[in-house]
Amino acid sequence: MAETVTIVGGGLAGLTLGIGLRQLGVPVTVWEAGRYPRHRVCGEFISGSGQGSLARLGLLDGLQNAGAGSATSAAFFVGDAMVVARPLREAALCVSRFVLDECLARQYQQLGGELRSGARWTGEFGTGIVRASGRRAEPVTDGWRLFGLKVHARDVALEADLEMHFVPAGYVGVCRLPDGEVNTCGLFRSETAVPDLAQRWRDWLGGPAGSALHARLASARFDEDSFCSVAGLCLRPQRATQHKECCLGDALTMIPPVTGNGMSMAFESAELAIEPLAKFSRGEMAWADARQEIARRCDERFSSRLRWASWLQRALFQPTARSVVLSLTARWEWFWRGLFERTR
Repeated sequence: MAETVTIVGGGLAGLTLGIGLRQLGVPVTVWEAGRYPRHRVCGEFISGSGQGSLARLGLLDGLQNAGAGSATSAAFFVGDAMVVARPLREAALCVSRFVLDECLARQYQQLGGELRSGARWTGEFGTGIVRASGRRAEPVTDGWRLFGLKVHARDVALEADLEMHFVPAGYVGVCRLPDGEVNTCGLFRSETAVPDLAQRWRDWLGGPAGSALHARLASARFDEDSFCSVAGLCLRPQRATQHKECCLGDALTMIPPVTGNGMSMAFESAELAIEPLAKFSRGEMAWADARQEIARRCDERFSSRLRWASWLQRALFQPTARSVVLSLTARWEWFWRGLFERTR
């Protein structure tokens, strides 16, 4: 009799893994503390090899039919000036997590997977248990408190499908979504705790007076029900082989949001785990060997990408280094192409 695989966390990585395992007939239970549909702090921008993972799992057409849009251009702003505008090397998918998570959850259940939503896992992470429950909270990283904010809006005119605005405390991405919406999602840092984020989110996401971001959002109609926040972020690269548990998605490691590759890594890590977990379920591989094989595959796929992304994140938080990076990106196509490829 096949062993059940238990997935703790019903986000992108957990649901995608569950779908892939059910396609092979593996018994799966997904535990999710929240309920669907729901908004999450997320760039809602799928760029990189994750689209290939979705295609191989037969999920890409379904997302496009559900209304996922396409992004083909990016622009970068500092203050009131656009300093870089480039076509994306490959088109990205833009889709709300409100739509995406519900689509994946429905597909997983249609394949016979057991979904326990609104239920928090309280057991150990031992044999047959996969941690896909999102980032591990770290209140302070290298002296900084990192936090993310997100809200949807309408009546926002953009010059590119994705705009990245650098502000004194971080950066804000504004991305086109279907049906005239935009996703406004920012990463910020502070040396001290920031109170009242739920009440003051406009001060952070709206940009300083006189900036292009502030002008973009001055007349925006915000969907306040879509606002959400997350704190305790750690963007220090983690190696899968250093974890004692089987971890996927953000539970494994987070890539800096400026790369637009976090959603892709969730899908990719899930795909990498399907074969070893299926072998474990069928009794063809010991749990320890399956866990180690998944970790090896993830490190092989992501280590270089994470190193480049960590360097880019540090540079973009330093005004002088940021100016150099953006200048080189604007001047030379090969530099833009290299950064794009190395962070994906």
